[in-house]
Amino acid sequence: MEYIYSAMVLYSAGKDITEDGVTAIVKAAGVEVDAAKVKALIASLEGVDIKAAIASAAVAAAPAAAVAAPAGAPAAAPAAAEEPEEEAVSEEDAAAGLSALFG
Repeated sequence: MEYIYSAMVLYSAGKDITEDGVTAIVKAAGVEVDAAKVKALIASLEGVDIKAAIASAAVAAAPAAAVAAPAGAPAAAPAAAEEPEEEAVSEEDAAAGLSALFG
């Protein structure tokens, strides 16, 4: 992931995404650089419109619930898991229990 992140840093800074740039950022992060991964990343990004790729990823990441629910419809509340009711214990019973602990 650090290789992809380094490419995104270069892109957001308006710099060319090059092997040297990616390598420098990965090294600066304190990660040992794998030259083969850097070369593969640069080769895979050749001819890719990063701005369009980011835009399409943002659309694909839209929550399915927001798309499925009509506008203005209230969100369905999650079903509450039924928990067993605890028995009510009087203060006297609680004090008696504590006194048993301390003799």
